[in-house]
Amino acid sequence: AQRGYPCVITMAETFSIERRTIMRQLGAKVIITPKEGKGTGMVEKARELAEKHGWFLCHQFESDANWKFHYETTGPEILNDLEKIHQSPDYFVTGWGSGGTFTGAAKYLKENSPHTKIVLAEPETANLVRSGMKTVRHEDGTPMISHPAFRGHPIQGWAPDFIPLVLEKGLDMNLHDTLIDIPSGVAIKMSQALAKNEGIFTGVSGGASMWAAVQIARKAPEGSVIVTILPDTAERYLSTPLFSKINSDMSEDEYEIARSTPSWILDPPAPAVEQKSGLSMLCCGRK
Repeated sequence: AQRGYPCVITMAETFSIERRTIMRQLGAKVIITPKEGKGTGMVEKARELAEKHGWFLCHQFESDANWKFHYETTGPEILNDLEKIHQSPDYFVTGWGSGGTFTGAAKYLKENSPHTKIVLAEPETANLVRSGMKTVRHEDGTPMISHPAFRGHPIQGWAPDFIPLVLEKGLDMNLHDTLIDIPSGVAIKMSQALAKNEGIFTGVSGGASMWAAVQIARKAPEGSVIVTILPDTAERYLSTPLFSKINSDMSEDEYEIARSTPSWILDPPAPAVEQKSGLSMLCCGRK
């Protein structure tokens, strides 16, 4: 946006409405692909559009620039921040989306903090890494078909229906020490608990990361330093199940508080009156 580059984003229709709106607000055109195509369809559409129009394809799922950025920034930031308080990480817990954070940060930590254990997390219903099956690819590294181990899950930004080439390179380097499955529902519950109890307003992927970190904390030696990343804000998921129990109208408790003082009371809307038809029916019996 700052440099004035036209930008076209392909996005599966299962992604949140807020994500589409934000990208359009930043000036991008957003092409929605049918949910049946999953992530593979979204990537395939991007490939087609780039080939058709001669556009530059970013290849965030395949480009080494992705993981190298985290090698040069995220990994050093973790060690530098902890060094300021005379600590070092015993565990680094992360999920995977494109695989950039895992491959880049984990590689840096393994080289510069060898005692740090790397914990990789993925949805229980999308055990692509645990399956041991690799993704079938085109020559440019993009996925050719949907991974057979994939099942739908609510953690947007994590685990598309293919193993990105960026992630595969990290797996081939044997960077992770432990693999954790995230059961259905716990990521949303953890995200909601972080907001209510800690004032941390993170998305579902943040809830998943924290849930995995808590599991490690329960088994780790006392005094262990555990690092995880909450990569997204909850504001991008207002239209998703993360907020399904949050009502935009006032509750009875809130109305009671409002009525406790006399001024400016917004009464609830009157219930709709059922309109009765003016037509009458005549039933005739045949003898």
